[in-house]
Amino acid sequence: MGLESEIKNARKEIVSDGYDMSVGEVINLYKDDELKINPEFQRLFRWDITRKTRFIESILLGIPIPPIFVFQDEDGGWELIDGLQRLSTILEFVGVLKDPEGKKVEPSTLEGTNFLPSLANKRWQTWAEGDESIDKPMQLQIKRSRLRVEILLKESDENAKYELFQRLNTGGAQLSEQEVRNCVAVMINSKLYSLIKDLAKYEAFKETTNQTDNALEKQAGMELVLRFFAFRNYKYKKGLDVHEYLDEALIEISKSDEIDWNQEELVFKQTFDLLQKTLGNNAFKKWDGIAFSGKFLMSLYETIALGLSENIDEYQRLTPADQSNVITKKIKELWSNPTFERNSGAGVRGTTRLANLLPMAKEFFRP
Repeated sequence: MGLESEIKNARKEIVSDGYDMSVGEVINLYKDDELKINPEFQRLFRWDITRKTRFIESILLGIPIPPIFVFQDEDGGWELIDGLQRLSTILEFVGVLKDPEGKKVEPSTLEGTNFLPSLANKRWQTWAEGDESIDKPMQLQIKRSRLRVEILLKESDENAKYELFQRLNTGGAQLSEQEVRNCVAVMINSKLYSLIKDLAKYEAFKETTNQTDNALEKQAGMELVLRFFAFRNYKYKKGLDVHEYLDEALIEISKSDEIDWNQEELVFKQTFDLLQKTLGNNAFKKWDGIAFSGKFLMSLYETIALGLSENIDEYQRLTPADQSNVITKKIKELWSNPTFERNSGAGVRGTTRLANLLPMAKEFFRP
């Protein structure tokens, strides 16, 4: 198939429309629950008051507002895909924004700016005694400002919604790749999202992967849990960037009806319980021939977690002493394995690492 045909076929998967609306109309859609923000996506609203003020200032100065993207569901309602920071800033300022738990957020109070220093301490209206509100003409100016709404219609391919969300929300300083994946997971399979979130806090997993509070805050643990399930349930395609693979794997395993997630949870816990009992926080550190030392290594995690989990039934049949002896021996021997040595160094690309280490993991860790 040529490039032109590929483009035509791909474009058929996305059916879109668009409207120019007033900010006031968009506010009313939100108030009437016809424009929804996924609670997990809402948690990522993180502009500080300076950025919020600058955005409101831009509207007052007549600077065009970038479009927002929404997905139209079966009932005709809209779900926000892109534009969280801008839309939430407007909704918060006018006093209608709800937090992820459905409670009204305290309306924002603006700062003074270089162009509009008199914005300092201004609010949308007088919410409490002593508040300074903007004038009615300014309120109308904001409500009458035009906003382009790009709509991904329900006739689009099922994956288009998730892929568009990933494309629009990845790459900026605001969201990490795993935060975007978390929102996609909630869209497709909220139960799987909850499972991944819970397992990232599992004590044996936290200890063996050296998960600090800072790492948990950045959701690094959730990405490691996703890698575990992805490697076991979605074959890596050579040449795919690691993060592209994780994006694709998340969508596919979230939609799958063939995966027994109760069994996957059990295997996960058995795997990390064994590693915790055997090596504790040294499980994914370098063996230098004398001792385990250094920091957590991703190449070790990928190989050990997959290899051990794929053989977990055999390990469960061993005595506790044999389990520890075999696992420790295997992990030490990994450092003299030619395939692992060639594909685990700092200069090895993730694509090369996964393509070569994942296929060897199961056989290498067979007890």
